[in-house]
Formats: sequence, C-alpha cells, structure tokens
Amino acid sequence: MATPGAGPGATGGLNVIALVSGGKDSFFSALHCLEQGHRVTVGHQVIPLYAEATGIPLYRRPIVGGAVHNGRDYSAAAAAAATADEDETESMIPLLREIMRRHPEANALSAGAILSTYQRTRVESVAIRLGLTPLAYLWKYPILPGPAGVAGDVDEAQLLVDMAAAGMEARLLKVASGGLDESFLWENVASVKGVMRLKKAMGRFGVSAESGAVLGEGGEFETLVVDGPARLFKKRIVVGEDDRLIVKEGGGTAWMKIQRAKVEEKPGGDGDEKDLVVRKPELLDGRFAAVLGRIQSTSNSDDIEDTEDFSSSSEHAPLPVETSSSLQTWAVTRPVHDVTTDSSIEEETELLIDEIRSRLSQHDLSPNSIISSVISLRRMSDFPAINKIYGSLFAEPNPPSRVTISCGDLLPQGTNIAIYLTVHSGKTDRQGLHVQGRSYWAPANIGPVVHIAGQIPLVPASMELPTDADGGFEMQLALSLQHLWRIGVEMGVQWWTSAAVYLPRNGEQGQQQRSKYTLPAREKALLAWRAWKVAHEYGLSSSADDDEDGDGPDLWDRKFNPAYMTYGGSGDSGKKGPSLPDYSILQREDDEDEGEEGKHPVVPFFFAVEVDELPRSAEAEWHAHAGLSQVGSSPDSESPEKIAVRNQTYKTAHGRCRMNHCAITSDAGVLLHSTAGVEIDDATVSYGSTAEALDQTIEETNKVLERSVRRDEPSQGRVSPSPYLLYVDSGIFSQEQIGSAMRDQGLAVVPCASIYGGPQGIRLAMVALYRNMSPVG
Repeated sequence: MATPGAGPGATGGLNVIALVSGGKDSFFSALHCLEQGHRVTVGHQVIPLYAEATGIPLYRRPIVGGAVHNGRDYSAAAAAAATADEDETESMIPLLREIMRRHPEANALSAGAILSTYQRTRVESVAIRLGLTPLAYLWKYPILPGPAGVAGDVDEAQLLVDMAAAGMEARLLKVASGGLDESFLWENVASVKGVMRLKKAMGRFGVSAESGAVLGEGGEFETLVVDGPARLFKKRIVVGEDDRLIVKEGGGTAWMKIQRAKVEEKPGGDGDEKDLVVRKPELLDGRFAAVLGRIQSTSNSDDIEDTEDFSSSSEHAPLPVETSSSLQTWAVTRPVHDVTTDSSIEEETELLIDEIRSRLSQHDLSPNSIISSVISLRRMSDFPAINKIYGSLFAEPNPPSRVTISCGDLLPQGTNIAIYLTVHSGKTDRQGLHVQGRSYWAPANIGPVVHIAGQIPLVPASMELPTDADGGFEMQLALSLQHLWRIGVEMGVQWWTSAAVYLPRNGEQGQQQRSKYTLPAREKALLAWRAWKVAHEYGLSSSADDDEDGDGPDLWDRKFNPAYMTYGGSGDSGKKGPSLPDYSILQREDDEDEGEEGKHPVVPFFFAVEVDELPRSAEAEWHAHAGLSQVGSSPDSESPEKIAVRNQTYKTAHGRCRMNHCAITSDAGVLLHSTAGVEIDDATVSYGSTAEALDQTIEETNKVLERSVRRDEPSQGRVSPSPYLLYVDSGIFSQEQIGSAMRDQGLAVVPCASIYGGPQGIRLAMVALYRNMSPVG
C-alpha cells in the first residue's frame, strides 16, 4: 500500500496506482515500479484474492460501454463527440478518482503496455487528465538491450526470461491459435520449460518474432499470475488440479475455467529469494554504447579529416528548386510596431497564438495541419508559462513535433519568443508517435517525411538527466542521439536529411556560463560529429547486428490498419523492416561495383550550434531536420526509388558555401532537401558589420542553391528560393540584421553564439535549410 501522507519527495519515488488484470505484464510492470523506488497501490479489474496475496488494497469497478473509439491514438473529446455511447476507457476515471480520494498521496499510474500503442495511449490519456504520471516500464521491452555480456540478437522471449528470474509464476489461462492448443493451459510461461515450449510452438507455426506473439501481444494467449517475489506477493494463489476445467471453443481457442482458488502462506523464508533479480535494461543499446566508447576513448583529432566534394549519384541532372505549394514555413514573431511595448511573456505568447489561429483560419486549415515547430525563447525559465498557452492549440492526439531552445540575449531587442511552424496545406493523414509515460525506451515527449521532436538526454525511466558518474557530457550526447534513433526506427526512417545538435552557451568572452562543462564549443561540436559518424557507421565493418529490429504491429493495427491486415499471412512475415541508416536506398556512382572495402559511407550533413540554454539544463539537444521513410517501397514504380546525395563546395564573394542535397525521384515527383553551410574568410570578417551583410549572404546562398541544383546560372527575373530555416552567427551579423530578417522578411532565424560544421569543426557564419516537394507534370 502507498505510505499514507508520503509525497514523492519523501524518498524520491512516486505513489503508484497499478492497473492490473491478473496477467503477467501488469504485475511485472508493478514490480518494476518497486524496483525504481516507487510505492504501489493496486487498482482495477482483478480477482479479490490478489488483495490478500499482495497485502495491497484492491479497488474494482465494472467496465461500462465498449471500444467506441477504434483509433490507435485515443482522444477523449473525439470519442465523446463521435457517439452518445461512452468509450470503455472512460470507466477508469471514476474508479481512479475514488482511489485518489482514499489515497490522496497517489500521483502515478502504472500499466503493462508492451507493444500496443492502442493500450498505452488510453492509459496515458486518463492519467494526464487526472494529473497522474503515467508509467509504462514494459513499453518496447522486447527491443530493448538484453542482459549485459550476452552477444547477438535480443531473445524475443527475454521478457518471460526476466519474469522467471524475478520469481514470477504466470500460468496460461487461455490460448487462441498461434500454434498453441489446450495442452499449454496452466503452463508457467515464466519458466525455462514454458519459454522453450512457447518458442518451439510459435516457430513451428511460422509466427514472426517481431510480432510479439511469443509474449501473447496479438492475443495468442492470456495468463494469470499466481505468485511472485515476496516484495509484491506476501502469499501465493493456489488452484488445485480438480478445480481447473478446460473449455474448448471453435477456431483453436481454449480456456481454463477456475472453479475454486485459495490463498496460502509461502513455504520457506526470505532467504529463498536471495537469487531473484528484477533486471533493468541497459541504458544504451549496442550502437550507442559503441558511440559512447568511441567519443570517450579517442581524441578529436582522430576524426578530423579532409572532406572531398562528392556525389552519391552518377546522374547530375537538374533538380527542382521551386518552393513547395503544400509545405510552408510560418515565422511568427512580435510585430515590428509592437516591439517597444512592455508585456508579459504570457501576453506575448497569446499574441503569437492568436496570429497562428488567424492564419489557419485564413487558409481554411486546422491545427492538425501543423506538423513541426521550433520555439526560440529569451529565457528558458519562461517555458512552463508558454507551454500551457502553446499547448491550447492542439486538442487532438499527436501534436506536432517540437524543438525548444533558449537564445537569450541573442534574440533581437523586444522579442522574447519566436515560433516557427511547418504547415502542410494539402490533405494529409498524419501518423504520429506521442509517448507521454516513463519507460526504459525513450523519454516522454516526443508520409515519406518524418519530423521528430528535439531530443534531450533524459533517462527514460526517471525523466532525469544522467549524472556525471554516468559519463558526463559524452553520455548526454550519446543518450540524446539514441532517443532520436529509436524514435526514427519506430517511425520507419531510413535516412536523415541533416541534423543539428544544440549546445548551451559556454560563457566565452564574458558571456553568461550556461554549460557546466568548460570544454570549448568547437571541441564539443567535434565530439558530437564523432557520435553522429559512429552511429551511422556502426555495424558496417563488423559482424555486429543492428539492434533496431521492427517490433511488429499491435492488435489495433491488425484489425483496423489496412497496411497490416494481412500481417503474418505470407511466407515472408518474419522479414525485418528497413534499417537506419539504410544504405541500400542511396544511389551511388559505383552501384555496379562489387565490394565495399575502402569505401567511406556517406554521412548526412551535420552541424553544431551554440545557443543560450536548453530544456531541463540539458547539455545537448539533437534535432534531425527531416527523416526520409518508405523509400523504395513502391512495387508499382518503374524503377526503385533511391536517394541521391550531393555534397559540393562553391566559392563565394567572401568565402565558401558547402552545399548538400538529398533528393528522392519517383513516379510521383521529386522531394529535395538542401543544406547550405556558409563560411566567411577571416580576411573579410568585417563584412558582417555592414548593414546589408545578412541580406546579401542569404541572397548569395540562394543563388548558389539555384546553380547547384539547376546546373546553370540564375537567370534575371527568376524567383529565387527562400530558406525555411536559418541559423545565423550573431558574432558576425548584428541583432539589427537578424531582427530585420525575422520581422521584415518573415524568415525563421535561430541566432547562435557560434556554429561549427562537419568533421573539421569549421566555424560557419550561417546555415540555411531549403526544401521542395515538386509533383511530376
């Protein structure tokens, strides 16, 4: 039972209401809550004997209604509006309110969701509305790192193995196809024998390991927990053989009817459990353990290399550069006439949100058309105030991905917040992934183009930053990059167009110190480049297997998602999904050549920017500008889709412009993403002080882009492209110039204390991002 009157600050843990059905997953999740230092009060839908067996109060309430809202992602408002009947999810609300009344110290809600987004989002919806912290420690458990020291692929039954090691006893109560028959009933799946029988049966039936079938995730079987470690089960539940009756149904389904059960004292003492262990997955998987090891063990000079211009495409055909009519950037800042007016951050944010609502209305769009945002603040301490106002825009599940940074006094005078939105003006069925609960997988909050929120290095299970003892700055780099990677894999990303890592200000040249690590910004940028490079090269030159295997669709996908309605019905159902990075989709000059030895793999464009401060005082935040997915997946195309990558350097009037392009050409048209890194020679550094310097640099970069993709010189009268996002070194360009670009030209500008690019850590004056989606014809 939760300690009466004990708040989360008493021991640093939470007071948890555990939703338990009697099955293995809910109880094992509750056990992980205890392992994380939380205290548990048991909740919902469990037979009365569990109260006596666990010594924890039990609360029950009948479920009212059915699955009214069949969407994978749950919206209480949408479910209520769709029909007069109440969705069964809402039955948890009155039950939990009653528990919270009796246990006012309760502040968290635990559930056993493993792979089912359908289940997780419903529990999260209820928890958030009641002010409870959602906990889902088993989320994505099958694809998390296996036990330390065990090489090779993660055992698809590792969860069951870990349950056995923790002393759980989970009996099969129902079987429904999946290679199982009534002989499996009452088998203990949390045992070596039970695991081996399940794996053998599933393998014989041809079920994909990635589907989670060996865990019963697709409804293949159901379990009843009758015993567990003494910290959770004070007594055990016993069902005699004569009290178990097998009931056979059609379609390969059979279940066990329990006619009588009792609770007994456990034999033996606590000494019998000294070998029991609740394994917590390693924080880093193989790829990012390798990243951390590499950036901790070698000097930055080891990875500084000369970069040659290259093109991964043998075709140097012109590419489209016209601005897409369906994908737009809205830079929303305080109007020019209002910058001298004193107002609170809440008032300024309300002004910007009203402007966004007005633009949406003018274009006959809804907030659902916003697919990503970058929010730049003067003070990170303003985040809680602006977050509530910004969040009021989005009532539906899966809000747009968001990057939040503080630029401090680098922002123009009179601007305390700037919001840059990517808006899709056409019809779109946006698929999202919004995780709001604590787990071991990735931290809470977070078509062919995938936009992912900025990722800071929170430990998923605690939502706290790693300590210095965990690995310092290098651990923060590796962990936040792993978060980005895991979400990318889940969303089917095969290639990143480009990425930036944000770093807090170092406090050089009299500036306020934000970072607790005094390593110079350029050295941090080089470490980040090495992490980015190693993450892409991992497994290419060794026998190490990639560890981001797909986890298969959940039950909702199989029933309602047309893409998965035939899942498991073909002979190749066990095939792995696309890897990240997927080098097979790159169009290379030497595709005809055999062998990869000596070939340097292409790494997407990377740069590091020094801003003022990051959320939660993090030391790194990774921002992938776009992830490309579904490349080469169209069987009807005359030629397989490929990504052509070009990397070329052009001389400019005051330095150089390094231009990178990612282009996908298909029967539907061309998607082009371009990144330009602008260098200014030391000899002309005073150039930045001229009033029109930033405008001229942007215009010159636009022309370089045209020349690079069209393979000709810009013609007079032709409309030049415009960048959708600009990073500008405020040490070269003045606040006035940056303010003019933001307010007068409506450009999305991130003012930076410094910008460093690529493997050599070259100081950049500006980085400009461009995109275009041009349909054929």
